[in-house]
Amino acid sequence: MYRALYRKWRPKSFDDVISQPHITTTLKNQIKNEKTAHAYLFTGSRGTGKTTCARIFAKAVNCLSPKDGEPCLECEICRDAENGALSDIIEMDAASNNGVDDIRDLRENALYTPERCKYKIYIIDEVHMLSNQAFNALLKTLEEPPEFVKFILATTEIAKVPATILSRCQRYDFNRIRTEDIRDRLLYISQSEGVSLDEDAAQMIASIADGGMRDALSILDQCIAFSENITKDVVFDAAGIAGRDYLFDVLEAVYEKDIKRALNAVEEIHSKSKDLQRFCAELLEQMRNLMLIKAAPSEKELVKCLPDERERLAAISSKTSLEEIIAKLDVLKGCFEKLSYSPSKRIELETTLIKLCSGQARIIRQEVSEETPVNINNVKNPPKKEPPPQREEQVDFSKLRAEDFKPLKEWADVLEEFSKTSPAVSGTLQNSQAYVNGNVMLINAQNEFFLKLFKIKDNALALGEVVKTVTGKSYVIRARAPQAAQETPKEAGKLLERAKGSEIPVETN
Repeated sequence: MYRALYRKWRPKSFDDVISQPHITTTLKNQIKNEKTAHAYLFTGSRGTGKTTCARIFAKAVNCLSPKDGEPCLECEICRDAENGALSDIIEMDAASNNGVDDIRDLRENALYTPERCKYKIYIIDEVHMLSNQAFNALLKTLEEPPEFVKFILATTEIAKVPATILSRCQRYDFNRIRTEDIRDRLLYISQSEGVSLDEDAAQMIASIADGGMRDALSILDQCIAFSENITKDVVFDAAGIAGRDYLFDVLEAVYEKDIKRALNAVEEIHSKSKDLQRFCAELLEQMRNLMLIKAAPSEKELVKCLPDERERLAAISSKTSLEEIIAKLDVLKGCFEKLSYSPSKRIELETTLIKLCSGQARIIRQEVSEETPVNINNVKNPPKKEPPPQREEQVDFSKLRAEDFKPLKEWADVLEEFSKTSPAVSGTLQNSQAYVNGNVMLINAQNEFFLKLFKIKDNALALGEVVKTVTGKSYVIRARAPQAAQETPKEAGKLLERAKGSEIPVETN
């Protein structure tokens, strides 16, 4: 009987799991040293290996001949576990067994010793789907289970898991699988299956999968059914997505304000029954690439595209400004959200493209006047519409002394954390310095694009949020950067001189 590729090629040992070394190494060491916990919580997006690692762990702790923390895959316990014939490893889908009665049955059965294994392992998938009553019923058993019982909870929505559950588990966060790792794995699997897969096609599938190995293998399965010689065109046809030429035709039409060309592209895509929402998602990804090329041209590894596409993206980027790209990106994000429930996806997409081509995308600027300094406080829930924010404290820069400013020792940590949420903005802060005195921070940036990005309110708030998270303190922020190739003074004293007597939140040379 034919088995889907994602089932056939599911990793059987920790060494086969890709892109999660921070988790697999820890679990292997715990098993090898016999210091395993009683409860684990695996969290991450779909297809990143949560359930796979749970199954490998269950085999390894019960294996009759474990090897360096890995299951031997040869003993009767490993073989039966692999075939799903081991009664001591219980998998439960919380999406369909989410009631308090299901958990009560689990608690009662957990009291009985294992039949064949050292440990009885409960794997509860999509645990966030349990009801409040079910979570409450699980608490005591999860905290103090019998010594022969271990729990592994898996979820894609960690925010929905109660803190009382979180505090009783060792938590492991699974990363999205890197596109390069997915591509290499697809090439290996296709070769093993006797299928010809072009490297560009593998890269395309990996990009579409968005960090999920299971999605990538499902797409590869579709492509194999379509043709045993898989090219980019086969991927487009088998996966029901638009070719890249259509994608760049629309992008170029948007920035050349060519409404007719954009609508003709949509017409052709729609006539071939391509998925318009997926096309919009691809358009968003390429718009992101434009933003990164414009904001941080030196950070080439951040741009996710095929090698022959970067030149085309750079040409489009040269025709527009960073502010315009960000404004269009916001409009396109709104379109993508509406497509999921719109009665006519085609009309929604056409309307959005007309707005983008005709320049109706509104550039959102910082909602503070040039006379109001940036005082970033309580940024977790900023009001959507209100008059310019009032400062909680007035700063008299004339009383500040340059010698009192000290380099912010956590600045490198701030930039590292900021790069996780705002890679485009953080990229413009390379080689920057920050000085602090009391609640005042002076930033000396080396990239003129930083000022353009920082004048957008959301970016300023995001940076303030990260600064507060890392340092535990809110600051009134001043910043400066060179307008051209002029040398920028690095001393806090020079920065302070520019700040004194001025209420401009971000200033240039």
